[in-house]
Amino acid sequence: MAKSKKSNKSCKAAESVAEVVQNTQVQTAVYFPSTIYVLERPDFLETVSRVSEENLEISRAKRDLNEIYPVVMTESFFADPRMKDFSEFVGATAWNILNEQGYNMQNFNTTFMEMWTQEHHKHSAMDQHIHGYGSQIVGFYFLETPENCSRVVFHDPRASKTPIDLPEQDASVATFASKMVNFQPKPGMLMFANAWLAHSFTRHAAETPIKFVHFNLGVQYTENAVFAAPAVAAPAGAEVI
Repeated sequence: MAKSKKSNKSCKAAESVAEVVQNTQVQTAVYFPSTIYVLERPDFLETVSRVSEENLEISRAKRDLNEIYPVVMTESFFADPRMKDFSEFVGATAWNILNEQGYNMQNFNTTFMEMWTQEHHKHSAMDQHIHGYGSQIVGFYFLETPENCSRVVFHDPRASKTPIDLPEQDASVATFASKMVNFQPKPGMLMFANAWLAHSFTRHAAETPIKFVHFNLGVQYTENAVFAAPAVAAPAGAEVI
């Protein structure tokens, strides 16, 4: 029996389709973004560090450091008169972010729900979570960030993507396929994100603690409450873990 010749039609078709795809201009529409805002404001460090340290001393005196969760947290202090400039800047920037995102903020003021300092010692970490109860914007202001300190991590909020996710080409590069991104903090670094964007901190590996202010802001309806808000810096680059 004569051997049948293999057909190359399928290969040619694949080559033809690939050529068509390469020569086709595709318009990309990107909607529903998850934006992280990063600013450098070292000018607030002296005052915020002083207020934070005073409140940390009070918290340290109340309880011993837990071996399983070696972290010290203060009470909220956004109303401290010495924090006025910092609090006003954070509040106005949060308003500006929501306004620039397309929300009708003309009749809303941003209001602080919490502002407190965290001091994470070696092996401490923070599990993935979001802030509810009316929070709209969350953020961090980093005070002390020793070498090998924790990184702040933001997680993909697309819940319906999780059960059908595919492997990433390169998990060290931030792409649309990324499951999370992380940022290396440094003193004076100020970060903002929408409260629905889950965040966490990697385990702290340094001998000295990392210290940062964490804050949550909501909104309050007030007729004709228009803010003259400062401009917000463009998001900085991120790495993926």
